[in-house]
Amino acid sequence: MGMSGSIVLAADDPTALARFDAELLEVEPQPGLSGTHWRLPWPAGGWLEVYEPSRRRPQPKQPGRLALCLQRPAEDSPAVAVLNDWINAALALGASLQDPARLESFGAEAWLLGPEGNRLLLLVLPAP
Repeated sequence: MGMSGSIVLAADDPTALARFDAELLEVEPQPGLSGTHWRLPWPAGGWLEVYEPSRRRPQPKQPGRLALCLQRPAEDSPAVAVLNDWINAALALGASLQDPARLESFGAEAWLLGPEGNRLLLLVLPAP
């Protein structure tokens, strides 16, 4: 059997967080190994696993340098315009803006916090 990988994300409300992430990833959340575990296909391969941690081993919320980075191409629109639309969609789903949109040499980016305070980078890559 080959090796596979996933990203795990502890959540106070895994169902709500899985819905939030699924909307941004434009995928359907799939039931996981228990009623408090969800799996979402990750664009780079593998899964984003959203789960409620065991009460015996809680996962405290913590700021850090790790963040989910979601990327999409600008296609035929300016990268900042695509990013601003994406930010508005994330805000409507319960995110909060941490740093406003800015244009960098590699694309347009914005840092947000998801509904449970996890860091989230939205990155729109310029059209080739």
